[in-house]
Amino acid sequence: MTEPQTIVHGSPELLAAATAARLVTRLVDAQAARGTASVVLTGGRTGTAVLEQLRTAPARDAVDWSRVDFYWGDERFLPDGDPERNETQARSALLDHVPVTPERVHAMAPSDGEFGDDPEAAAEAYAEVLAAAAPPEDRYPVPTFDVCLLGVGEEGHTASIFPDSPAVHETERTVVAVRDCPKPPPVRVSLTLPAIRRSAEVWLMTTGAGKAAAVAMALGGAGEVALPAAGATGRTRTLWLLDRTAAEKAPGLSAVHLG
Repeated sequence: MTEPQTIVHGSPELLAAATAARLVTRLVDAQAARGTASVVLTGGRTGTAVLEQLRTAPARDAVDWSRVDFYWGDERFLPDGDPERNETQARSALLDHVPVTPERVHAMAPSDGEFGDDPEAAAEAYAEVLAAAAPPEDRYPVPTFDVCLLGVGEEGHTASIFPDSPAVHETERTVVAVRDCPKPPPVRVSLTLPAIRRSAEVWLMTTGAGKAAAVAMALGGAGEVALPAAGATGRTRTLWLLDRTAAEKAPGLSAVHLG
């Protein structure tokens, strides 16, 4: 478990642009070291804004997009192409505009896909995708993602792991179906915290005063059952990327870098 680092940006727009630039560097470094790179995408306003900034970033083409594996931290269990699906948003923001390899875009199944309206089957299938990508020597059925991008909800959820929900208590499975979500849509598929913690780096991105209390609790040592975002940590780095309003209640604010 890594100690979290915090970077505060002056506005949501600056956060998105700076995160996009940071992601280009991380992917280029991974490809220089191994030839490939992997990233876990997230949805929501901030996650989509980062991808839009990445699409127009001057250094975008420093990344060999054909050698990037794309995964998702969670997905809204809706029909293919639904505008609320994280995959749909990611394709519109970035993936349809760069030369990705289709087989390297590992989307979670939609509700009208091969598993029908069965989120448990979709979750099991995605777990198999992750297991197939994991090196045998790791002895854990999830690859080591280079970067896992995550958002944070006002009540402290991340991916689709909500406070004191069955998903936050999961210790064995890597992907689960989530039903009765407290925010719509009610049915989703999500990585679990053990799977997220296989990431080399976890970047938690959030903006707005409504997130300030959750950010402060997470950085103040809250437990993951009450505040799941606190349990989303990377193997080598855990980075909280905030705007000023989201950081206003965070402990030790005077010591963090204002970007």
